[in-house]
Formats: sequence, C-alpha cells, structure tokens
Amino acid sequence: MPEELSFTTRFLGETTFSGAQNRQVETGRSAFEGAAAALETFYHGFNTRTLEVLRQNWLDAPQAQLNNPVGGIKRGLTEVMDVYARIFAGSACVRVEFYDIVAYTSSAMAVFAGRERGTYERDGNVYPLDIRTTRIFAYTPEQGGWRQVHHHGSIDSAERLAHYVQTALGS
Repeated sequence: MPEELSFTTRFLGETTFSGAQNRQVETGRSAFEGAAAALETFYHGFNTRTLEVLRQNWLDAPQAQLNNPVGGIKRGLTEVMDVYARIFAGSACVRVEFYDIVAYTSSAMAVFAGRERGTYERDGNVYPLDIRTTRIFAYTPEQGGWRQVHHHGSIDSAERLAHYVQTALGS
C-alpha cells in the first residue's frame, strides 16, 4: 500500500505569478491560498522595487536564506534586504514573472519550484532573463502568516550569468 503524504503536490499549469498586486493582507490565511498570496506579493515588491514589501515578505530570522546569482548566499533579513537594495540602486531595471511551477504544500510549509522569465534593462538595452527558481515559505502566525524563508535562483548559461551580474550591479 502506498505511503500517504503529509503534503500536497500540484503542478500549477498555466499559472503565472507576475506581481500584479500586493496581496500581503491575504498572507495570514492558512493553507495554499495564503502561501500563493505571499508568492504573488514577493513579485509585486520585486517588480515595483518596493523594499518595504519585500521586507514584510521575508521571515525575520537569522536562518532566512537567499541564494542569488547577484548576491551570493546571504542569511538573515538584513543581509537579504541588502541584496535587494543593491539591485534596486543599480542602473539596471529587472522585471520577472514566475511560471512552470510545481507547489509542494503542507499546513506549515510551501515550496514553489519553477522558472522565472523576464528582462533586465540598462541604458536603453533590454536583455532576456531566464532563472531556475525555488522559493520556500513557512507559515508563522507570530510574524503575520506566510513568510519567505529561502530562495534559490540559478542561471544555466555562464555567459548570460556573467552579463546579468555585471549589468545588475552596474559594473
């Protein structure tokens, strides 16, 4: 007899998280709906370059971790926010959306694994961006609901990665 899973797995099909709206008020909802609201809110904060929205989206804990092509491995809310501040202060404008997603969810944890596509623009030049992405959220009522605890992003092409890092950091 197959073992019963303590989490749900679902392919989200054509669902795309582009950050069309800030759904922070919905992140207190338990289950998948609250985690999805937190994911959408992250992309809203990122695409509108709003640090306060991103700060509210991340778990305020020393173990919160960002593994990012631009920032490297950063732990804790201060270090995570420093990476976003550097990106937003640079001369490149980055916009992404999340798609091709598989969600693994339980009442306390949600893992979203998929891809980001988008662009980054600098000095009137627009470049494509494709990133393999995993975002993990934990349900923490004491911090208001679903909060991001981990992000990992990878760019497969070494040439595109080097160009993106160089452009995003303004070098």
